[in-house]
Amino acid sequence: MAGGGQAAVSFLTKVAKVAAGLGLTASAVSTSLYTVDGGQRAVIFDRFQGVLPAVVSEGTHFLVPWLQKPFLFDIRTRPHSFSSTSGTKDLQMVSLTLRVLARPDVERLPEIFTNLGLDYDDKVLPSIGNEVLKAVVAQFNADQLLTDRPHVSALVREALVRRAGEFNIVLDDVAITHLAHPMFPTSLLATTARCCLGSALPGE
Repeated sequence: MAGGGQAAVSFLTKVAKVAAGLGLTASAVSTSLYTVDGGQRAVIFDRFQGVLPAVVSEGTHFLVPWLQKPFLFDIRTRPHSFSSTSGTKDLQMVSLTLRVLARPDVERLPEIFTNLGLDYDDKVLPSIGNEVLKAVVAQFNADQLLTDRPHVSALVREALVRRAGEFNIVLDDVAITHLAHPMFPTSLLATTARCCLGSALPGE
């Protein structure tokens, strides 16, 4: 009986060791895997090499636990809106709201992450949008913002696309959605001054 009991204890001990080993192995495997979902890309930060230059596409991938960490970017086009009160050439103050559809330049994600982080768009777009609106509005009298609307829209679009490109951000659409000034008729305040990239406004 004593011999049988010792054998049972020995067997159970071996089973416990095997189970513990399998548990550690499963844990190690799970921490070595990460998933990049549709509409996402990943960049990898390595503790020794810094941000790796390769962009990781959709799917399940391996990494070295502790040494490497994935950071996921949403690469889908997303809307952003911001407002600005700007002075015109004839020293009038007008309020404008700008809406853009933006996405990151996928090939430059490591550079974006290194310089700006994951919230790159919130850091950059309001700043350059306000900068561009003020610069463009200052070139026109208040009434010209309506009479020369296509020209104003084109200048905003071109300048903003250029500035966003300096930060590796792609703009698929730019629109002035609100323009307010006491001299403008109320019916015009809701007019959308749209300037889609690569297309003209109807009737322009």
